[in-house]
Amino acid sequence: MSATGLHRGEARAELIAGAVVLAVAVGFLAWAAQGRWSSGAGYEVTASFPDVDGVAVGTEVRLAGVRIGRVSDIRLNPQTYLADAVLTIPDDIVLPLDSAALIQSDGLLGGAYIQLQPGGSPEDLGPGDEIEDVQGAVSLLQLMLKFVDSQSGDEVAP
Repeated sequence: MSATGLHRGEARAELIAGAVVLAVAVGFLAWAAQGRWSSGAGYEVTASFPDVDGVAVGTEVRLAGVRIGRVSDIRLNPQTYLADAVLTIPDDIVLPLDSAALIQSDGLLGGAYIQLQPGGSPEDLGPGDEIEDVQGAVSLLQLMLKFVDSQSGDEVAP
């Protein structure tokens, strides 16, 4: 085999290897971003929280522990000074009007998500409605400070 034939073979092998690496990278990116660039089909409801610590746009919305949607917007309401979180819920999931939204932690050091708890109302939430029953994020630091304060008050004087 001549030197130019060997050079062409190496160039072709490098081209094929590069194409395979590129295809794997595109596949990995598509897998990692699944659901993030969806059409956004569904309806939006608002929940006004006193504290949305750990929640951001794109945070998961779960029902019975199953991811059903995402937070599509968070903004401060200047009249109430509460954080309005806009939740996108799929059209096939209909929530009762008295449902609750709670900010939960994924673990001790994990991120946060919004847990929906369906109520028992015969009326349903519709697009643009507000979830009235909310519970904001619980700060681990505040809980620890309350525990320390309660323990220091339990000491008995001699």
